Amino acid sequence: MSRRTHVALVSLGCVKNVVDSEKMLGQLAEAGCLITDDAGDADAIVVNTCGFLAAARDEAVDAIREVVKLKRKGRCRRVVVAGCLVQRDGTALLEQVRGIDALVGVHNRDDVARAVLAGPAGGPGGVDTYLGDYHPFVNVDTARLRITPAHYAYLRISEGCDRTCTFCTIPSIRGAMHCKPPSVVLAEARELVSDGAVEINLIGQDTTAYGADLDYGPGLAGLLRELNRVDKVRWFRLLYAYPSGLTDAVIDAVADCTKVVKYVDLPLQHINDRILKAMARKVDRAATEDLLERIRRRIPGVCIRTTLIAGFPGETDDEFDELERFVRDFRFDALGVFPFSPEPDTPAGRMKGHVPDPVKQERVDRLMTVQQEVAFSLADARVGREFEVLIEGPPVDGLQPSRHAGQTPEVDSVTFVTDCRAGAGEFVTVRCTGRRGYDLLARPVDGKLPVA
Repeated sequence: MSRRTHVALVSLGCVKNVVDSEKMLGQLAEAGCLITDDAGDADAIVVNTCGFLAAARDEAVDAIREVVKLKRKGRCRRVVVAGCLVQRDGTALLEQVRGIDALVGVHNRDDVARAVLAGPAGGPGGVDTYLGDYHPFVNVDTARLRITPAHYAYLRISEGCDRTCTFCTIPSIRGAMHCKPPSVVLAEARELVSDGAVEINLIGQDTTAYGADLDYGPGLAGLLRELNRVDKVRWFRLLYAYPSGLTDAVIDAVADCTKVVKYVDLPLQHINDRILKAMARKVDRAATEDLLERIRRRIPGVCIRTTLIAGFPGETDDEFDELERFVRDFRFDALGVFPFSPEPDTPAGRMKGHVPDPVKQERVDRLMTVQQEVAFSLADARVGREFEVLIEGPPVDGLQPSRHAGQTPEVDSVTFVTDCRAGAGEFVTVRCTGRRGYDLLARPVDGKLPVA
């Protein structure tokens, strides 16, 4: 190509994919490419895919087809497909979409520049493929070109998962669990802070198992205490905590560490004992309730978020009713529900007694209706209270988006602030004045200026 290669990237899926996308963008920039957000001006387009659920795979295939259309009629000359869908389906993906030039699996992320800058595709069937087994963290996730706002970032502390949940495809896609050494995690945290992040969200397929493959006895609790000493960051947030792995030591670390927000993301999936056993969650209702009680007792003011699956194979009306009552009674601060997705390469996908799709959707709707009542009640209870928020961006129609410590980026509600002159990334003390749906309304407390 006569000019420097212009590359656009489409990032799909979860925040773990966001980190991969940011790393790939950084590698492409280091290789001399110019990054553009205009796919019509790109010489090459990378699609970083999700392959976790059927709906995500359908979305990815649709996105790839749209990109291939640009190659046929525009400037684009090369389409590179990367990520989980590639790792899952391999070259079988080529049967669904014609026009792909290169495939890059999740374990070959560091080959993305080679895939983009290669000449005409020369691999099998004219497609270059980069699909290998897992390799340990070498370049890790430093030197990323971030696509999140400057003031917050995601920090992956581990990759893969050793759990055997019967519904989950992650171990088959991402492989066994491998943790970054604490020194690497701390170095990445400091790099993110130097790049402007004041909030760092800790991610991994199973954050509570951190250190299991390392000679690091303190585990996640020790890592949190180490991170708490990192300068110039205000908030660390713990996401994706596996219930049976959330020890008292981790709970105490969340409670003790001043920079670790009092927020726990704890995907429970269900509460009925038979369903939990069928899911291979290695926990029952009694242990779950004991854990939740300990979290609330030992972390004053904690916000707990969970996710649930409705319509797992064999779920009876009575078992679902038990789950619905549990959601109503426990009053989670935030909650998401997914209808069961029958993945053919999982044990649950091969189970008998699949619940019809309309019934699954009805159960999702019922749970979300119950949670809406809970969320509105909890939001109303905040009226008149003071708390600190992180400003997200400029005002829109007089309302400035922000988040308090119990609101995770992109998945939870937000707090809209009026009459505020702070900029994105600043912390402001506000008083809640009401709510708009799930979101809170607030205004700055007189005399309490943004906190540096």
